[in-house]
Amino acid sequence: MEFLLVFPPVLLALFAGLFTWFVTALGASMVFFFKEINIKVLNAMLGFAAGVMIAASFWSLLAPAIEMAEGSSIPAYVIVSLGFLGGGFFLWLVDKILPHVHQGTNHREGIKTSWQRSVLLVLAITFHNIPEGLAVGVAFGGLASGSPAITLAGAISLALGIGLQNFPEGAAVSIPLRRENMSRRKAFLIGQFSGMVEPLAAVIGAAAVVLIAPLLPVALAFAAGAMIYVVAEELIPEARLGHEGDIATIGVMFGFTLMMILDVALG
Repeated sequence: MEFLLVFPPVLLALFAGLFTWFVTALGASMVFFFKEINIKVLNAMLGFAAGVMIAASFWSLLAPAIEMAEGSSIPAYVIVSLGFLGGGFFLWLVDKILPHVHQGTNHREGIKTSWQRSVLLVLAITFHNIPEGLAVGVAFGGLASGSPAITLAGAISLALGIGLQNFPEGAAVSIPLRRENMSRRKAFLIGQFSGMVEPLAAVIGAAAVVLIAPLLPVALAFAAGAMIYVVAEELIPEARLGHEGDIATIGVMFGFTLMMILDVALG
């Protein structure tokens, strides 16, 4: 694994982002085999994705941010809290401005527009996945700092965790679209698009912390805040549709546990 350190952190972030995109496309390809998805399975998938993101936010992002910020003249909890809230506020602001529609609803959010529902759904998917790409990019970009709080194994575990939850996430996007009589090809393209933005976001996140190293603790907390916002705003509410809340909760527990195991075992 250490041989990967010969590559620049930004390039490693790109590789990781491409991996998470590939796994999303793999999940979206399930639309070629299934036209429908059981509501219990869908809710379990979304709950699992939420659990992974919650665990990744702490184990892979907030914990290292706190450790790195402890040597600063400003209290670590202030730095990390501001970064965390900043990430949530940024996503809230984008949510209010960017026109989009969530899966399973016709309720349009953001500024008013005459764009088609499929376009608005793609925008929602893009909005949803930017924090994941940023988180992966910041984790790999942090390797340039030389801080013991950021390790290659930890960054890889984060990429693996995001990739694992992207598989059911891709399926959870594409298969319901097929159920709405969208063609398999179009449903697949929209589903895999949910991961397309992640390599770009990963490169941006990595480049930012490499160029401005002191930003790393804030950037880690920012990415964590953005991910938790997505979990609270989208994943958990959508996972509890259809009165199958228990299944979603079990999914959250398993997702959190798996990500915790990955991060502790590898990081």
